[in-house]
Amino acid sequence: MLEREAPMLGVLGGMGPLASAQFMLRLTLLTRAARDQDHIPALLWSDPRVPDRTASKTGGADPLPWLLRGIAGLRTAGCEAIAIPCNTAHGWYDGMSQAAGCPILHIVDATAAELARLGIAPGTPDQPRRIGVMGTAATLAMRLYQDRLNAQGYDCIVPSEAEMQSRVSPAIALVKANQVRDAYAPLAAVVESLAARGAEAVVLGCTEIPLGIQAGPYASLPVPLADTIDALARAAIRWAGRQPG
Repeated sequence: MLEREAPMLGVLGGMGPLASAQFMLRLTLLTRAARDQDHIPALLWSDPRVPDRTASKTGGADPLPWLLRGIAGLRTAGCEAIAIPCNTAHGWYDGMSQAAGCPILHIVDATAAELARLGIAPGTPDQPRRIGVMGTAATLAMRLYQDRLNAQGYDCIVPSEAEMQSRVSPAIALVKANQVRDAYAPLAAVVESLAARGAEAVVLGCTEIPLGIQAGPYASLPVPLADTIDALARAAIRWAGRQPG
């Protein structure tokens, strides 16, 4: 009989598939381990059939039934917590959380911890820390980051509508189409624009955005970058009772 040891992490992915694969890679690389058995048991449910989260906000199909289907599959397999490496999917967090029967790690809370790790600790109501937030149009429209981080001592600024239409949204689409290298220049330009507007750091609040940024010389960008894939991986490692590397 197998002994029960470390709890199983469920990963609700496929939104998009490359970001989910990157999450699994970073979960592995950020875990302090000397052998296979030191790693976190994890099961990836990667289902790219989930309806587009941004399109659902303008009349497209509702992704929630598909999200709940994935959660049910992960729970049936024995997962005791769930990480979702898709920022926009957190617009359905409440519905997923009510149905899950286990913790769902919130990517925005994980990112707040990542900002603090990068030295951008929260400010005060009178003097919040100004940060930039990049993401899909739906993530920004739902204010997933703005409201949650504003309450924690951050002043969030976002790309202009023109930047979203000409740079951010096309770059996300490029990553989803596996044209990752071409996404760097437009995304880097928006990081620089947000820094010029006073952002002390920029949250890469779509899990395709870190992939595009890392395809170019991102270390030369003028402010720290909060990678939400890494942030969620670190949160998962902490949930499992480990210290991330």
